[in-house]
Amino acid sequence: MRRVAVVGAGMTPFAEHFALGIKDLLPMAFADCAASVDKGFRLADLEAAWFGAMGTTDGFPAGVLADALGLPELPVTHIENSCATGNDAVRNALFAIASGAVDVALVIGADKLRETAQRDLLGEWESLNRDKTWDVQLGMFAPAGFALHVNRYLYESHATREHLAMVAVKNHRHGARNPKARLRFEITLEQAVSAPVVADPFGVYDCVPQSDGAAALILVAEDVVDRYTDRPVWVRGVGLGLDSVMYQHKRDMTSFPATVRAARRAFGMAGLRPSDIDVAEVHDFFTGIELMSYEDLGFADRFEARKLVETGATSVGGALPVNPSGGLKSKGHPPGATGVAQCVELFEQLRGHACNQVDGARVGLAHNLGGPTAVAAVTILEGPGR
Repeated sequence: MRRVAVVGAGMTPFAEHFALGIKDLLPMAFADCAASVDKGFRLADLEAAWFGAMGTTDGFPAGVLADALGLPELPVTHIENSCATGNDAVRNALFAIASGAVDVALVIGADKLRETAQRDLLGEWESLNRDKTWDVQLGMFAPAGFALHVNRYLYESHATREHLAMVAVKNHRHGARNPKARLRFEITLEQAVSAPVVADPFGVYDCVPQSDGAAALILVAEDVVDRYTDRPVWVRGVGLGLDSVMYQHKRDMTSFPATVRAARRAFGMAGLRPSDIDVAEVHDFFTGIELMSYEDLGFADRFEARKLVETGATSVGGALPVNPSGGLKSKGHPPGATGVAQCVELFEQLRGHACNQVDGARVGLAHNLGGPTAVAAVTILEGPGR
């Protein structure tokens, strides 16, 4: 397999883009991405694209991308894998380049959850990703389903509602300094703890905001990397993990096996360990997911994740900063774009020019969990050295 590098990364702000459609957001993200390529990039250089999108009211996703970029002859593969869509698109493009099929590929993701028609479309999609015989009938929409996991985790561990609030406070603090974040304001621990309940134990500040946006990466083979940059960010490992959809089939509610499996594959491919990670973008669709994922990703021992937030280890300036972008919680979550945007953040971190720069960051990890807990994807990137 050939080595694969990221040579460009860019994104739109995640926001309520009521005046913009998917066909507007895609070229904006691509332009931002192409502008980041050190030695320049031409649209004609693209040989293939992987487009992550949960759904679109503008037409079929593959055709939408071809139309939006004005490249009707470009082979476009539509990827949809719940909230793991973006990192799975990276994974698929990586394999195509590593195999020698293409040298230069675009990975792009986009969604518009603040558009009424698409919100309805994705609401129907969410019901299709749960077991209709049991989960849908029991009201297992996303907050309720994840609340089952987090409540059990809080019961079996020494973590409390305040630890979830610490995650929210941290991510809002990071996001407040990110010009592309959806919620750019800080909150206090008291605000987070006393916020209205959505699904116990989640309050308003434990939940991700609906968002619109797009993000893009340019991946190239090591054979041609010198055409674009002398400071590539290498894709060291990727992993996809699965688990049962039905809650009745889950043996342990205090862990997400899909994440464990995805991380094991990504670390195995990279030849690295959790202790090698300098900065991470971790799925925080709800704050409790981030907390539990510290353990599933190998950053903390079982039921010890609370200690990372208590000591500030996962804040910028700590031993392992998590979600310096603000995470899904503050930056926002257009599902098809989220995993790609996590890699945009890591690209900037590993090249030393992120808005919340982590000193000395050399290796970064991106993680998503979805479906609702049935699929996870992990990507590990390594910087050029500075």
